Amino acid sequence: MTWWRSLKQTARSGLAVERGRLEPLVALRAAVGLAVVIGVSLSLFGPAVAASSAFGAFQAAIATFQRSWRPRPELAIASGTSLALSTFLGYLTGSHLLLFLALLALWTFLAGLSWAAGPTIGLIATSNVAIMLVTITLPTSVAAAAGHAAMMVAGGAIQAVLVIVFPVRRWGAHRDALADALAAEADYARRLRHDPVAPFDAAPLMTARAAAHITPRQARTRPAQLHGARGLAERIRPVLASLADPALGVPAEGPERDRVRELLDAAGAILDAAARAIRHGRPVDLPPAAVSTFRTPDTGAILTGPPHRAARRLGTLLRDVVEVAGGTSNAASPAAGEASDASDAGTAQADAAATTSGNLVRPGLTALVPAAAKAMRAELRVRSAVTRHAVRVTTVATAGYAVGHYLPLGHGYWAPMASVMVMRPDFSQTYARAVARFGGTLVGVALATAVVRLAQPDTYLSGALAVASAGLMYLLMRTGQIAVQACVAAYVVFLLGMGGEQWTQTVPERVVLTLVGGILAMTAYALYPAWETPRLRTRLADWLTAYGRYAAAVVGHYADPAGKNCPDVREALLTARDTRAAWQEAVERAEHEPVRHRGLSRAAAADAEHALAQVGRVAMLLEAHLPDRGTPPVPAAARLADALRTATEQGAKAVRDRRVPRWDPVREALDAWESGEAPDRVVRRGGTLLLKSLDDLSDALDTSPPPMLVDGSDSNVRKGDSNVRKSESDVREQPTPEKPTPETPSGPQGPEGPTTR
Repeated sequence: MTWWRSLKQTARSGLAVERGRLEPLVALRAAVGLAVVIGVSLSLFGPAVAASSAFGAFQAAIATFQRSWRPRPELAIASGTSLALSTFLGYLTGSHLLLFLALLALWTFLAGLSWAAGPTIGLIATSNVAIMLVTITLPTSVAAAAGHAAMMVAGGAIQAVLVIVFPVRRWGAHRDALADALAAEADYARRLRHDPVAPFDAAPLMTARAAAHITPRQARTRPAQLHGARGLAERIRPVLASLADPALGVPAEGPERDRVRELLDAAGAILDAAARAIRHGRPVDLPPAAVSTFRTPDTGAILTGPPHRAARRLGTLLRDVVEVAGGTSNAASPAAGEASDASDAGTAQADAAATTSGNLVRPGLTALVPAAAKAMRAELRVRSAVTRHAVRVTTVATAGYAVGHYLPLGHGYWAPMASVMVMRPDFSQTYARAVARFGGTLVGVALATAVVRLAQPDTYLSGALAVASAGLMYLLMRTGQIAVQACVAAYVVFLLGMGGEQWTQTVPERVVLTLVGGILAMTAYALYPAWETPRLRTRLADWLTAYGRYAAAVVGHYADPAGKNCPDVREALLTARDTRAAWQEAVERAEHEPVRHRGLSRAAAADAEHALAQVGRVAMLLEAHLPDRGTPPVPAAARLADALRTATEQGAKAVRDRRVPRWDPVREALDAWESGEAPDRVVRRGGTLLLKSLDDLSDALDTSPPPMLVDGSDSNVRKGDSNVRKSESDVREQPTPEKPTPETPSGPQGPEGPTTR
């Protein structure tokens, strides 16, 4: 992609207005907290202290809006306290330019490095540095600076108290996350009726897992509806897929397929009812027709083998979901004639125990500090994108402050503040925010200036206008950067006007220096980038390794059914989910970067993604049919599991080295397999499908030009066991490739969702 095209795309995304969910009550609460802080400070200490405390309360309220599953009062207190500390130290060194630049460089580098601990911490730290550049100009003595810092802490504390006293949907975000996961499962079940290999987006499940991490204090007050349903939802998904997929399920047409469609439709209705109950905290209202579908004895007469087993397990899992959501205990359970046998009952009980025992513990705020420090230390290396961002933002901030200091405009902090606020670890966000900040600044400053000139507000009216601007920003925070930046610009103009500065002293400098800061930020990324495109092969290799371990863990349990209840499968799946998310995030970033592919073209990346998703899908289908503890072991599965683990690790190294991976260990393990009865037949079929998907990955990564035939036409040669191109004479002797069997699963989907965007 050319630079011009990248700039156009990022500018368009920065100026776009998004459709976000407005939260007026939360915005009103934050604005009320800000108004209380400004009013009390004005009455007791005067405009200067009021401006400082207002910045503290303003930043603390922004912290409570960040997408974090931690208690919001703690975020408000942490934000206000860190801003107070930054302001006090900044004022102490502000009169000595070199000393302040050294402090600014240290503070900015740590803020840039804090993105390694997560976007919430990174955004709070970055905002504190930016606001500090303004607040250090307000005090007039060391004692005044200490007083200003204390009022900032008080502003954060007031916002925290309001969050505690006036909670708005205390567990609302957690309820929404779990309900979205169940609703996604319901939609998946309905789509499987028409497309047996329909894609599934696992993002709701990932969000629900993040929401399930709670502190010990939260665990004591968490509603019962939020306990256990997430794990059940994750177990339902592979069962739905195995029930619908023709590879290991029922034929594509016929009475069995019709029965499966009825079960999938009923499962979708039950999951939707459970999602509504959890979202609104109401009892489950189950559709009678859906309940009757699972109670009818016809299922056992129509479905046999693995499909019948999947249908029984689906009924058991749905019953457990309804119980957790607050419904009746037998609402979705199978009828007596369809009850599971002893082995299935034991598996269901083990599944339920695994989902309902224990909590995903999230450390408290004090334990978060060493964890954040560890994450920052792990990213402290030259090739790290976070470290490069920290170096980049530090250089720009110090250079921008020096430029603003020597320019004859006044208020030189506008330039570094604009740079710090727009810079992010990736290219597209940095450039989009730079455009949005400048455009929003123009709009906000123009509107605020017009209001000031027409109304000529006094101190209290300026404070009221600042509160109104902040409240509007809180309300529109989810709708896009340009609206947010316009409100922020108006807020700063009104707030500084409350302190006695005229609009003619702030508006011209703010517009010009904001432009300078944005240009510095964009130039810095162009000169010292952290492109994601060259790292795509590494991301793909990590994904391949993770999926190989996941598939090996699943296959290995067929060789040892009496082992533990699949903890290694669960951990391998979570790791595969994380690596897949990292791959897709890298691809999204690379799409907007103005660099060449450097070894992995966009088409090759898409084909490789599709092939790897197929590997994950087959492993997911095998996971849905894991044998019970009393099932006879399959010794050949152990050899296949070892071969999968070894071959994918070797293949990942080949991908990093820009070579075509080979899968000889897997092929040899399958050739030595002596076919037997179920579950041997299931895992043997799954191994064949895994090998085919791995061969497709090799085809996607083999970008060497095809050989030329005698007539001069190109020929796409099917790779054999050696995975290399054959000579022209061998190519001419190749028979016509056979069509893939109809049982082969297709569709761009892995165990964690669709791979097309």
